[in-house]
Amino acid sequence: MSGSLPESVGLRERRERTIASLCDHFAQDRLTLDEFETRLDLAHKALAQPQLDALIADIHVAEPVRSAAPQTHTQVAPPRAAGEDDDRFILSVMSGNERRGNWRPGAKNTVLAFMGGVVLDFRDTPLPPGVTEINIFALMGGCEIIVPPNLAVETRGFALMGGFSHFSDHAPPAAGSPVLRITGFALMGGVDISVRLPGETARDARRRLKDDRRRLRDSR
Repeated sequence: MSGSLPESVGLRERRERTIASLCDHFAQDRLTLDEFETRLDLAHKALAQPQLDALIADIHVAEPVRSAAPQTHTQVAPPRAAGEDDDRFILSVMSGNERRGNWRPGAKNTVLAFMGGVVLDFRDTPLPPGVTEINIFALMGGCEIIVPPNLAVETRGFALMGGFSHFSDHAPPAAGSPVLRITGFALMGGVDISVRLPGETARDARRRLKDDRRRLRDSR
C-alpha cells in the first residue's frame, strides 16, 4: 500500500497544477466557457497524468505583446476643407452603435445614447489638425471612447446619477496637432474614456499598465 502513495500524491499535485493552468488560460481568453467547464470536469475525473497533460497540450499561447513595439505616435489627417463633414449625428436608441477602424468623424459630432450604447474608437482614425468635438448626451445609456496614446484629449462633461470619465493629459498639445474635445451630460448613464494601443483589448491594456507599474516600481 505504501508503494502506491507517491503516485497518488503526484497525481493529485499534477491535477491541481492542471486546474490552475486551465483557470489561467480561461482568464486569458484562450478557452471559451464551454471548453473551460468541459476540461475542468475531465481534470477531476482523470486517473493518470497523461490524461491531465492532454487537457492543456493543445492550447496555443501567443507570444506576449511588448508595450514598446507598437507605434504610439498620433496619426494626423489632412486639414478639413471648408464645409467638409462639419457636423455628424450618432444615435443609439435601445440598441448599439459603433464606429471603429478608419472612420471619418466630423468637426462637430453629437452623440445621443438613450437606453443604448455607443462605441467610438479613434485608434485607427487619423484626425486633422485642430479640435474635433464630441458632444455626448447619455440618457440611461452609455458611450465608450477609445483613444490611442499621445492623442490630446480634453473633457468637460458631468453626470447626474451616473459617471463621466475625466481624462487628463500630462502636457499641452503641440501647435497644429489634433485635439479631441469631449463634452456632454450623462443622466443615469455613463461616459468612459480609455487609452489603448491599436489592436489592444481592454484586458490587454490592463495587463500592460500593470506590467508598466511593476517595472516602474522595480526600477526605483
